[in-house]
Amino acid sequence: MNASLKPVQAPAERQARIDLAACHRIAARFGLHEGIDNHMTSLVPGYSDRFYLAPFGLHWSEVKASDFCEIDFGGRMVAGGGAVEDTAFFIHLPVHRLAPHARCVLHTHMPYATALAMLENPGLEMAMQNGLMFHEDIAYVEYNGFAFDQSEGERLARALGDKSVLMMRNHGVLVVGETLPRAFERLYFLERAAQVQILALSTGRPLHPIADAVVRATVTQFHSGAAVGGRDRADLHFAALKRILDRSEPDYAT
Repeated sequence: MNASLKPVQAPAERQARIDLAACHRIAARFGLHEGIDNHMTSLVPGYSDRFYLAPFGLHWSEVKASDFCEIDFGGRMVAGGGAVEDTAFFIHLPVHRLAPHARCVLHTHMPYATALAMLENPGLEMAMQNGLMFHEDIAYVEYNGFAFDQSEGERLARALGDKSVLMMRNHGVLVVGETLPRAFERLYFLERAAQVQILALSTGRPLHPIADAVVRATVTQFHSGAAVGGRDRADLHFAALKRILDRSEPDYAT
């Protein structure tokens, strides 16, 4: 893929860095992190072939906007510095490269969604409202060990296809989006939906599925209600979460 789509705008880069740092901090607050492991990346504004990545070794709760390095699709660090862990290359780079809708790629081992991925039937059931936003938008892939080569990331990207969620069996999840707020919105609600399903299953009683006709109608309602006051719900949610960070740990934006 060729390098740039348009000239880079410094303010857009700065905002993208701030938002990605916020994403790491918020994920840590919600317990969606795995210490210094897993990665969250987003394409650099104005480019289609390079992405921001936090250097390996930082806990998600300490990531700052200035920390990110830039990696191009040739695997070269073109800005910034620090250690780069193999799976950052071999999962995120191929997904960014092969999935046009994956401007933001979030890979976590968040507990409830990962627990769901361990089950013989890992499907998110259409049995509660939050789950309906993922109707026909989740792909599933078998575990194949660590992603230590490009072919494994390409396998994951092919499995993802045009979906926004990849349930990685016996491993974790991969969530992508055209924007960072939309990707985080789906990551957040995926974990909430998985949590409620695990809690319901823990009773030992059968789930009561929502009727197919109601599922389809509600999915349409999700799309029609995606904006409030002319603003995307995901943007509003992410802005609210950043305001919490602004009050309690404003250094994320430095």
